[in-house]
Amino acid sequence: MNNKVLRLQKLFLPLLLFLVIALGVGLLDLQAAAEVAQSTGESADVSWLSILPPLVAILLALVFRQVLLALFLGIWMGAFLVSGQSFMDIFTSFFQTITEYIVPATADESHMSIIVFSLLIGGMVGIISKNGGTRGIIRVLTRYVKSKTGGQLMTSFMGFLVFFDDYANTMVVGNTMRPLTDRLRISRAKLAFLVDATAAPVATIALVSTWIGAMVGFISDAQAGMPQFNESAYLVFINSLPYNFYAFFTLLFVLLIAWSGKDFGPMLKSRLKLYKAKVNSKLDTYGVYKDKEEPEEQKEKRVTHWSNAAIPIIVLVVATIAGLFVTGSPEPVNEQMADGGLTLFEKIQNIVASSDSYAALLWGSLLSVVAAFGMTISQGILSTDETLEGMTEGMNVMFEGVLILVMAWSLSKVTVDLHTADFLISVFRDVLSPHWMPAIVLLLSALTAFATGSSWGTMGILMPLVVPLAWSLGESGGLDPVTIKPILYASVSSVLAGSVWGDHCSPISDTTILSSLASQCDHIEHVNTQLPYSMVGGLLALLACIAVLVMDIPWWIVYPLGAVIIVTVIMQFGKSPDPEKVAEEEKNQLSADN
Repeated sequence: MNNKVLRLQKLFLPLLLFLVIALGVGLLDLQAAAEVAQSTGESADVSWLSILPPLVAILLALVFRQVLLALFLGIWMGAFLVSGQSFMDIFTSFFQTITEYIVPATADESHMSIIVFSLLIGGMVGIISKNGGTRGIIRVLTRYVKSKTGGQLMTSFMGFLVFFDDYANTMVVGNTMRPLTDRLRISRAKLAFLVDATAAPVATIALVSTWIGAMVGFISDAQAGMPQFNESAYLVFINSLPYNFYAFFTLLFVLLIAWSGKDFGPMLKSRLKLYKAKVNSKLDTYGVYKDKEEPEEQKEKRVTHWSNAAIPIIVLVVATIAGLFVTGSPEPVNEQMADGGLTLFEKIQNIVASSDSYAALLWGSLLSVVAAFGMTISQGILSTDETLEGMTEGMNVMFEGVLILVMAWSLSKVTVDLHTADFLISVFRDVLSPHWMPAIVLLLSALTAFATGSSWGTMGILMPLVVPLAWSLGESGGLDPVTIKPILYASVSSVLAGSVWGDHCSPISDTTILSSLASQCDHIEHVNTQLPYSMVGGLLALLACIAVLVMDIPWWIVYPLGAVIIVTVIMQFGKSPDPEKVAEEEKNQLSADN
């Protein structure tokens, strides 16, 4: 009976809180607010109310740990604000959540591509798990990786290898390494962090990736109105790399936290919970100790050659990269890049910049399923029916994550309709100054990505504003072009770095959701455990921006100082508990309670 009451509370408390907020907003005299805004010259469309839907969704998700319900209520809140804020709109907006937001988000071609890609990856993983190939890989890896430190470092290095796309990175690394990390008793939360913290940062600094293709396009569009600035968009990106402090500090943090074997904050609590689960089955949320508890079931599991899993994964990576080249063009994306001819590397970058990354991901994932299916059937490992069963089981695992993705995209559409990004920009616009601009842009990008759940959307919104603004602020401040360029480069990197930082902290981010999905980790647990680690990199990046651009300290001095701070934080706050000791203490506690 108590459990039923708790379940009802989890369902109705968020709904009740939503209705209270909606009624409170409905009682506001928004027409009067609009008249005030009009008299002050501000757009009536840009209001503090625009941040309510993502804020409601994020808070409800974190407090009640019901992600789907929280996202739906955030969309409902947004539909209510868009439709007019009357009492009756509370009810009409309920139906508009489906017709105006959820269905259009699903019908969007790029979104559907990611859904199909995720399902195909799930299907491939399901096949290689059922045919024993995954366990074959784990059997090989365990010959060389026998410790928690080795398992974490191996996961991190794999994140570096799949550099060309963050979606592919999370799905490949998370699904491949999960059985090994489970065996080594590395928490799912730690796996999700290692996957998430390497995916986007690696893609943002790789010289050729789908992220950089989009980034160059955004920079090129921003330069269209800057005839006085004739540097190629790709060269702007290259010059901005030293200022991408968040990416480099985060990757360094990942390697050091993995190598040290230490954890702190919620991540440490998650780790302790896993160790206690050895003697307390109620804490074994993910069934990590299930194999030890059920030896008969373990004996029935197939173990086949590692190539049965490795080849489909290699096909995925190679076919996706090939797809980028097939759909791209070596022709320059703008006239500036054509001046003086193009190097081979610039041609490769043009190909990636103009490629259809969604098509490439779909082709790669489809071929990986075909490879897994063909290898399984041809060797007689499984029958056709068993192989199809494994594929559908793998797809089913992805279903909840796909639903969360759809809801997150719908909420992102709500923030567009409510001009959430415009509101955040209007708040910060008047406080921008040339030397402080990169630091403020970093914060603004992080807030926008956190609120909207979209790093690419944040880049698309802010880049066309930030690049010309950085140049014009420098000129109006009497700075010469040589002095302005570092500010411009740092501002470009701040948009990119802030977008990733906000994404890492946001429970409604698509890449964060995919990392939870691929690692099979509770999404809110992933967000809670990753947040303190992301804040270390984010705050260091903010301080680095101020040090380099305001205090004029060279970036090559800032990086070693940042590394020292990261080491100090890990050694000062991190702990590496003894698994056996923790399990023994939990056993004694259970005995005392009984």
